[in-house]
Amino acid sequence: MRKKLLSVALCATMVAGLLAGCGSSSKSDKSSSEKGSVYWLNFKPEADEALQKVAKTYQKEKGVKVKVVTAASGNYNSTLTSEMGKSAAPTLFVVGNQAAVKTWDDYCLDLKDTDIYKELSTDSFNLKDDKGKVASIGYCYESYGLIVNKKLLKKAGYEVSDIKNFESLKSVAEDIHKRADKLGFDAFTSSGMDDASSWRF
Repeated sequence: MRKKLLSVALCATMVAGLLAGCGSSSKSDKSSSEKGSVYWLNFKPEADEALQKVAKTYQKEKGVKVKVVTAASGNYNSTLTSEMGKSAAPTLFVVGNQAAVKTWDDYCLDLKDTDIYKELSTDSFNLKDDKGKVASIGYCYESYGLIVNKKLLKKAGYEVSDIKNFESLKSVAEDIHKRADKLGFDAFTSSGMDDASSWRF
């Protein structure tokens, strides 16, 4: 039977509450190895510095050894696959979509009765397997959108209602970009539609 591992990545403010179950809170002279250890395979490079500090603080306060390894941007899945094949596999890792749930479900504990689950205000962003097991807890929500300066848009001769889809957005942005010198402002800091631009689509 495969070893069950906890699959959830938590933001820094959540870490202490979850990891507390990995070691004793008593102030004894036991070594870190006797209290257990945690290996977190981090998904977000931008959070690495903060997570390393959290790990050191937790280890100092609880005596539980905490190792945070951050996968290179864009290489999380391959890194996770590689690390899972090792004897000391990650105890915390990211399961970010239903496909990942199918891949890693056998390694995931059911998080429904955990303290961290009870802290959640919604179940909407958690991932479950076919049997209803909570395989992964949502810890951040990311989405893309546009912030529109209505005053400048109107100065360029448009209203928000003129933008109904990607094609109309592209048309408005390119028109404003063409007239940037005359208008005194541009549509975006980079208004090209290629991969080097600020567009995300």
